Order: sequence, then C-alpha cells, then structure tokens
Amino acid sequence: MTRPVPATDPAAGTAALKTGDAENGSALVEFIFLGLVLLVPVIYLIVTAGQVQGAAFAATGAAESAAKVYVASGDPFIGEQQATMAAELAFTDFGFEPAGLLLDIACSAECLAPGSTVTVLVRFDVPLPLGSGFSGTDFAPVTVDATSTQIVERYG
Repeated sequence: MTRPVPATDPAAGTAALKTGDAENGSALVEFIFLGLVLLVPVIYLIVTAGQVQGAAFAATGAAESAAKVYVASGDPFIGEQQATMAAELAFTDFGFEPAGLLLDIACSAECLAPGSTVTVLVRFDVPLPLGSGFSGTDFAPVTVDATSTQIVERYG
C-alpha cells in the first residue's frame, strides 16, 4: 500500500522558510565575532614571540660586537665607551630602543693584558608590542641576555 505524496506548494515552502528560520544570517555574525575573539590573541602572541626572538638575536649580536670592540681598543675607558655604542647600535638595528640595555664587562685578570679574556654580558628587557602606547605601561615580562668572551691577542 502506498501513501499518496502531497503536492508541494511553492508558496507554502517559502512561508515555512520565513517563519521557521529565525537564525538566518547569524552565522556570519558568529564567524566574525569568534574570529576576532580567537584570532586577535593568536596574532598578538605571534607578534610578541617574534619580538622576543628579535631581542634575543640583538642581544647575541650586541654581546659579540661589544666584546670584539672592547678587545680591539687599547684603553679600557675608551673600550667601554665603544662597546656601549656597538651594543646600542645592534639593538637599534633590530628596532629596539637601547634605553633598557644593561651591559656588563668583566676581565679575567688585568684588563686588556695580552692573553687575558674579556667577557661581555648583555641583558635587555623586551617591551610588549603596543605596550608603550598606553601611558605608564612599561611592563616587560621577558628578559633576554647573551654573553660573549674574547681573548686579547698576545702580540697585538
């Protein structure tokens, strides 16, 4: 026994869509809202990780440059000034303000004596992206540091 198939009325189907589909168009709003809520923090995290990585590269380059410049100079006072300038230049090249840079120079025995070693420690507080846009927010949760040691040549 077969049941008769009711004839479809195009007007009845359209009316059902109009009355029963209250969520029409809300998927786009939900997609945009969830996209913003989930995507913005992920992008901020990626930018922050890139900034920390850049600061780590800058610290490594600054420590190496400062140690080489200090060893090449003949005077400890002039060497310290030149090492500071070299370290600041390395951070400036990576787009950081060198104001938060800490440079520590240590010698093994007598500074710049032939055969002695010079160790340079560079420490830098990495600022948060968009953190400087708000007044009074100099929050830097990550500190990067690098060390480099150079040997003073025996025969200059």
